[in-house]
Amino acid sequence: MAYLTVNDVRLHFERYPQPGKPVLVLSHSLFFDWRMFEPLIALLQKDFEILVYDHRGQGQSSHGGPRDMDTLTEDAVALIDALELAPCYFAGNSMGGFVALRLAARYPDRLRGCIVMGSSADLEHQLAEFQPLVEQLAREGAADQIDTLMYIMFGDDTLRSPAQAALCAQWRARMRQLGSEIGAAAHGVISRASVLPELAGLQVPLLVLAGAQDHAYSVAQSEQIVSASGRGNCRVIQAAGHSVALEQPEQVAEAICLFAQE
Repeated sequence: MAYLTVNDVRLHFERYPQPGKPVLVLSHSLFFDWRMFEPLIALLQKDFEILVYDHRGQGQSSHGGPRDMDTLTEDAVALIDALELAPCYFAGNSMGGFVALRLAARYPDRLRGCIVMGSSADLEHQLAEFQPLVEQLAREGAADQIDTLMYIMFGDDTLRSPAQAALCAQWRARMRQLGSEIGAAAHGVISRASVLPELAGLQVPLLVLAGAQDHAYSVAQSEQIVSASGRGNCRVIQAAGHSVALEQPEQVAEAICLFAQE
C-alpha cells in the first residue's frame, strides 16, 4: 500500500513491479476502487508492470477537491509523471475510460496505448434517468439504491449465474457501504462534457472493449469512440455488462495482450 500527494489530493496506489515489461496503469469505475482489477491483475502480472490507483473521493484516496473528469485526468497525468511511468498503457473501465480518453487526446506523449472498457466519449445519454439517483446518493449514500447500482454495473449473466454469485455478493456488500460522498463522484460522471471533437486525429493506439450486456453504455457508444478517433477497433466482450474487466477478466486480458503485441 502506497500513497502519493498530487494536485493537493492524496492518492492511494498499488504497484506490481515487473522489470523490463511494459507499464500498464488501470483506472477503475465509479462505485468501485482498485480492487475491481484484482482478477485482471492475476492474469496480466507476468506480461506487464501494473499500477492501480483509487480516484480522489473513492477507495483509500482522499476526498478533497472537485471530482469532474478533467480533474481526474490531471490527477492521472500527475501520477504518471511523479512515478515516471510514461510512456505507458492506460486502461480504464467506465469512469476510468473517461479519464483514459482525455489522457489520450490531451497527453499523447504519456501513453503507449489507450484501452477503454465499458465507457463513452459523449455526453451522458441517460442523464434524466441518472440525475435522481445521483441526488439520492448525495443525500443518503448507496445502501437503499444497491439493487439499482448492481443492475447498472453488472450484466444479466453475471447477476444470474451461480458461478458469479460470490463476486456479486462481494461487490454488493462493498457498494452498500458507500456513503453520501459518492454523490460528488457520481455527479462528476454524469455531468461530463463530450470529448468526441478532441478524438479526431487521435495519435495514440486505441482498443475499445464493450460489454454485450452493458446496461449503462451500449456497444454503439463504444463503436462511436472508434469512429470519432479513426483509430483502433471495438471488441465486444461476451457475457459481460458494464464492468467488463471484473466480469470477464479472461476475455479482457486476452484482448489487452494482443493489443500490446501489435
